[in-house]
Amino acid sequence: MKTLKTRLLVVVFMLGTLVNYADDKKVNSVFNATKTKIVFKGVKKGQRLAVKDKNGIILHSEKVNKEGNFVKVFDFSELNDGNYTLELDKDYQIIVKSIKIKDSKVFFNKNAKKIIFKPVIRNKENRLMISKIAFEEKDLEVLLYYNDEKIYSEVVKGGAIVNRVYKLDKEIKGNYTVVIKNNGRNYINEFKI
Repeated sequence: MKTLKTRLLVVVFMLGTLVNYADDKKVNSVFNATKTKIVFKGVKKGQRLAVKDKNGIILHSEKVNKEGNFVKVFDFSELNDGNYTLELDKDYQIIVKSIKIKDSKVFFNKNAKKIIFKPVIRNKENRLMISKIAFEEKDLEVLLYYNDEKIYSEVVKGGAIVNRVYKLDKEIKGNYTVVIKNNGRNYINEFKI
């Protein structure tokens, strides 16, 4: 009986290894450019999907209308051969999937999926709090505006985690804007005191 259990366990283990190996061979998926199904799991209403070219120019943008899985069939046949990204802009992160179009075919590389963590910007009373997970450890530029006039700027040196608290004068009431620049992206948050 013990031998049978051992053999069964070995067969299950080998089958699991074979399935995992077979899945690894499908790293690059190829689709027809006229009908390419895109799936993002765990989306919320109001999040945005954008298709961008290699220069970051937005070719298509749309708002997610319901929670759950976002499934859409795209026709990429009008796009030139080259590299493009599909970006789902969520609350605290941006999920980026890379595709390559060549000869009316769309190539997905599952390993090219990337998650960019957005800075978390909070304002409580007269304190401005900024947090960011930065796995790339690149510099982060913080610009603070009061009524459209720059009142403060700082470059925070790259680190795994960025935490900053700025105390604002509670007597100076009005419209504030904080702009955070990181990895070629700008994050903007407007608030009032």
